[in-house]
Amino acid sequence: MFSSKDLKNLIIPLFLEQLLTILVGLADTFIISFVGEAAVSGVSLVNSFNTIFIYLFTALASGGAVIVSQYIGSKESERAGEAASQLLMISTVFSAVIVVLILLTGKPLMGLMFGQVEEEVMDACVTYLRISSYSYPALAVYNAGAALYRSVGKTSVTMYIALGANIINVVGNVIGVFALRAGVAGVAWPSLIARVFSAVVVTILCFRKRNGVYYKGEWIAKWNTGLLRRILRIAVPNGVEQGIFQFVKVALSSIVALFGTCQIAANGIAQSIWSLAALVCVTMGPVFITVIGQCMGAGDVEQAEHYFHKLLKITLLLSVVWNTVVFALTPVIMPFFDVAPETRSLTVSLVLIHNIFNCVAFPFADPLGKGLRAAGDVKFTMVWSIVTTIGVRLLFSVLFAVVLDMGVTGIAAAMCLDWCIRAAVFLFRLKEGKWKRFQLI
Repeated sequence: MFSSKDLKNLIIPLFLEQLLTILVGLADTFIISFVGEAAVSGVSLVNSFNTIFIYLFTALASGGAVIVSQYIGSKESERAGEAASQLLMISTVFSAVIVVLILLTGKPLMGLMFGQVEEEVMDACVTYLRISSYSYPALAVYNAGAALYRSVGKTSVTMYIALGANIINVVGNVIGVFALRAGVAGVAWPSLIARVFSAVVVTILCFRKRNGVYYKGEWIAKWNTGLLRRILRIAVPNGVEQGIFQFVKVALSSIVALFGTCQIAANGIAQSIWSLAALVCVTMGPVFITVIGQCMGAGDVEQAEHYFHKLLKITLLLSVVWNTVVFALTPVIMPFFDVAPETRSLTVSLVLIHNIFNCVAFPFADPLGKGLRAAGDVKFTMVWSIVTTIGVRLLFSVLFAVVLDMGVTGIAAAMCLDWCIRAAVFLFRLKEGKWKRFQLI
């Protein structure tokens, strides 16, 4: 069903798109470091909060992508287009509601979660949250459009959009921080503008009929309960899982805030590098969804099983190579960050811990889980992800970081333990074969 060339055409543009996105995140962190460690700390804390909603939008888009992919696999292009249109509609409504809630409650929430930080850090948090929240609808709309293009295998389109958006972002950051001296706002506004650009461009392109699967105004305007139910059957469990995961991350950020500005800054910089290191697995997630979803939509379980194993081998190989490269470059990159030597040293240690386990455990903990969801095995993956997030990542973070006084290193260790347990469970599920029994469309 998918040749090696087809897989290459899926993987390479997705990899480059994700790389561009992550490099912009690194550029944001790098540029804001010239404003000061308080600014770095404020942005990193808010990003941990923003990620809750970003992942909810991603979960919704992933639910839509599975349904669209399965309809494509069953040769029902019109139904696939209708599902994509409904995804756009519900994404827009959901994100608009979130923006209103954040604008009304954002400042008190910052005080509740991070009230113990220095006043300068809190000011940076409030400023960055207010501006970045305006971009939520643009993120949701872009994710909906990107889900359509990835489902039809045209990942190069989203790659070029990401390239344009990232140029806007980086140039805007330089102007905002160094020319306008706008501080935290100097990196927040360019991100907003870049996200709006991406959303507008991908939405316009998704109306093109020559795509085979496309948006239609009448499909967007109506409420199709049946299609929405199918999308939400995947999106809600995935969203619950991701929501809990991100809430735990926010809770962990609150713990990080206890250890002082140095550890907060090191953790923030390390998270940016971790995002770069995780690039392969982040890339392979949508590939699993597209390939496994189309195989299951076509009713070809044998092909689905074949691609599960093939894609896992590709993920493991690429992950080992990429994580090695990222760690080798970390000591080279660190001197460019305007932070204390102690912060730089701690960052390198955190990256080492992360990258080792990102190679051996994360491919099974994340991309494999997305593949199982694309096959319809949604509840099992949700339950186990929640169990390991709370029962392992959160509880062991408290044990390692606070009780054993390991600080942010203990939080990183707990994260890796979470991956290992989740990987073992999902790999067993794959071999057990119960995922073959599910049907979504």
